[in-house]
Amino acid sequence: MTNVALVTIKLVAGLLGNSYALVADAIESSTDVFSSLIVWRGLEITEKPPDEDYPYGYGKADSIAAAIVALMLVGASISIMILAVREILIPHHAPAPFTLIVLAAVIVCKEVLFRRVLAVGNETGSSAVQADAWHHRSDVMTSAAAFIGIAIALWGGPGWESADDWAAAVAAVIIGANGARLLKPAVDDLMDRTPEADLLESIGRAALSVPGVLHIEKVRVRKLGMAYFVDLHVQTEPTMILREAHILGGKVKGAIKAALPKVADVLVHMEPYELEG
Repeated sequence: MTNVALVTIKLVAGLLGNSYALVADAIESSTDVFSSLIVWRGLEITEKPPDEDYPYGYGKADSIAAAIVALMLVGASISIMILAVREILIPHHAPAPFTLIVLAAVIVCKEVLFRRVLAVGNETGSSAVQADAWHHRSDVMTSAAAFIGIAIALWGGPGWESADDWAAAVAAVIIGANGARLLKPAVDDLMDRTPEADLLESIGRAALSVPGVLHIEKVRVRKLGMAYFVDLHVQTEPTMILREAHILGGKVKGAIKAALPKVADVLVHMEPYELEG
């Protein structure tokens, strides 16, 4: 409801106040409404338990939602840029002073939303929630750009009317850059890119802390939503009987999950330890 109210306020103020930068800001904010719905639906799907059709669960829905939100930002930036260029080429009146008051209020509201949503995204590890948070931050940036553009247009007087439209163009560039930046991690998750080195090192330390583990190799990790799935090879004494090796593998799994609560499952492949060379 907050996003809908802000879109309405900015659009009406932009049309009545003759500010295309504010109208462009309203267009960008309108995507916030849809992105929030997409993120909410993505989280709903992500939380569904694994089944026969999706044995690893529905975690990829989170990454898909994040990618959609990022693409919406890129699309909004393109449309705003096209309209901004058109407005720059067409002479028009300067924006009304009251539009600055509207933008100041919007900047404060959006910054508060950004901080709250980002805190949730960082706490849960959800790419979609983090993308939605940065969507709010991009709104802060575009509103700030519009504020500066309108202020210049009003301060400069006749001949400076297009400063408002140039502000919209700058906002479009910022929105597009944010969209591209958010798209990359979402695509990385969808393509099962290897996560950060710190996570792999933590997994290795946890596995090697189990008595009987002599060496580990082929550690593979993929992220599904807010959880990680780990595959690794564990080497132990060649003379160890199968039952003991099975128990050791279970201990390795437990140690990793205890050290890293976001790890949902661990697949351990037991191998005999062989000295190199």
